[in-house]
Amino acid sequence: MSSRNQPDDDYAEADQVSLREKPMGFLDHLDELRGTLVKCAIAFVVFASLIGIFLKESNDVLMWPLNSVRATNPELVLELSTRAPMEGFSIIVQMCTMGGLMLAAPFMLFFIGQFVAPALSEKELKAVLPVCGTAMGLFLLGASFSFFLLVPSTIKVALEINQYFGFTPMWTPESYYSLLMWMVGGVGGAFEFPLLIVLAVYLGFLTVATLRKYRRHAIVVIFIIAAVVTPTPDPFTQLMMAIPLYVLFELAILAGARVERRKRAAAV
Repeated sequence: MSSRNQPDDDYAEADQVSLREKPMGFLDHLDELRGTLVKCAIAFVVFASLIGIFLKESNDVLMWPLNSVRATNPELVLELSTRAPMEGFSIIVQMCTMGGLMLAAPFMLFFIGQFVAPALSEKELKAVLPVCGTAMGLFLLGASFSFFLLVPSTIKVALEINQYFGFTPMWTPESYYSLLMWMVGGVGGAFEFPLLIVLAVYLGFLTVATLRKYRRHAIVVIFIIAAVVTPTPDPFTQLMMAIPLYVLFELAILAGARVERRKRAAAV
């Protein structure tokens, strides 16, 4: 019965694509792409400008991890000091550029999705939309985890090490913001790996049985990722990073098993 209905389904799917897709030539597609890039650039400029307008407030938000460590550990002394005449200006450029990109990213993905959507079938759209939403959610989860927990813990450990050896920490704003961007962006990116696992299972590159068989190897890889992302060598910070990654790995196995069951059901 399913094989008899397959051509009808294919024709219906093709009709749905043709209804959404505009009849365009090559130059029309280039013009559509140009419009998409222009909208992405406008979104970036708007958010970068907003950060520039509210520069003091933006800086207060980014300083929260350091200020929280100062508030809870008054014995740890640290003042950020510039060492170059134009370092303050470079920090402004860095804040506007990176902040503008991160804040504009959801809108850029939406504009790119609008450009690509007419060429996708209904089935493909149903697969792409949850993947994009999940990817954004995982990145925000990882970035928030790093900003509110991992970065303050890293700063505290680094200051305690300096205090133990009697060193006077003299961090620059550039070094602090580089640490912040590396850890927030790196952890946000690392939290995407469960989605890659589920996609690999969906495409047939991996099986859930393989993931379960090499679970111990995955734990080693997770700790390597944690060691790369976290700049401090202390095991506590690395463990803070590794535990949620392992939980996400187990959730990826459960999601992969569900994907396999659906694929088997569709094949019957």
